[in-house]
This record gives sequence, structure tokens and C-alpha cells, in this order.
Amino acid sequence: MPKAFAQIAFTPAAQSFQDRYGTKEAYAEFLEGEELTGHLIESDHAAFISRMDGFYLSTVSQTGWPYVQFKGGPKGFLKVLDNQHLAYADYRGNRQYLSAGNISQNARVSLILMDYETQQRLKIWGEAQIISLEKDREFVMSIMPANYKADAERAIIIKTKALEWDCPRHIPKRASVEL
Repeated sequence: MPKAFAQIAFTPAAQSFQDRYGTKEAYAEFLEGEELTGHLIESDHAAFISRMDGFYLSTVSQTGWPYVQFKGGPKGFLKVLDNQHLAYADYRGNRQYLSAGNISQNARVSLILMDYETQQRLKIWGEAQIISLEKDREFVMSIMPANYKADAERAIIIKTKALEWDCPRHIPKRASVEL
């Protein structure tokens, strides 16, 4: 388990539950040491991300309410830019703009990428920024999947702060149908 994940996730409240249920000592070692690990996109993360045709994005509103939205597209629409940045073209959807509005006020996001067939799950914490078409149309269009029939309205770039492979227990085995 990477230190970056433990620093973000093991809040005092989480640690009190770990203490109550006898796991605090087992997890304490992940908070030790000086070196930060688990905040960079490794080759196994990049390969997994490139196979995904969707992910769950969590944002937080100005009033403190969490919001989770499924973002989908062709495999590989979530792009790895380098070892700490992801990006995707944000398409026109229901036009409520909840995720974009939340990101504009609070950059913290969390992503869950699920591969139900292999029962793998990757959790990502990061800070997002919005790149509008007006600001950098060339960049937005460069990450737009080829031949995908959607209108990109903006791009979202995410700087990773922590990545963590999650336990496969309790992930239902499912298969995707390609259309």
C-alpha cells in the first residue's frame, strides 16, 4: 500500500475505526518513513487505464455534498499524459454541469476505475483543472477519441496525488458488451 494513499485516506476518524477493529497497527507502517510512494502513474496503472471505457468520478460541491458521476467513452478515452497527469475530453451530456461546477470550486477529485471481468479496481485521488475550448481548443481536440460521435466542451486534467489497487473481494464478475 502506498504512502500517498495512506496519508490521504487514513484520517483520524478512519484510524479510530482501525483502532476499534484491530487493524490500526497493521496499517500504521504505511504512514512511516520519509519517501512518498504511490502518487505516480506506473506502467501497470497506465496499461489498466488505457483499457478502460469508463470510470466513476467523485467531486464535492461548494456546500460540501459529494457527487459521483459515471464518465464513459471508447476504451482509452482517459489518457495518461505523463507519470502524474491524466486527461479526458468532457463531452456534452445532460447539461447539468455538476462535476464541472464542483471542480471549478474544489479541485479535489477521486476516480474509481473498474474492470468487472477481471475483478480489478484502481482508486485515484487527484486535483483537477478545467481546460476550456476557448483557452486551448487544440489540446481539447487532441485528447478527443478518434471517430467518437460526441461534442467535447472542455478537457479535464487530473494531477494524481495517490493511486491504489483495491481489494478484488466483493467485486461482481461482469462482462462488457461492445456496441
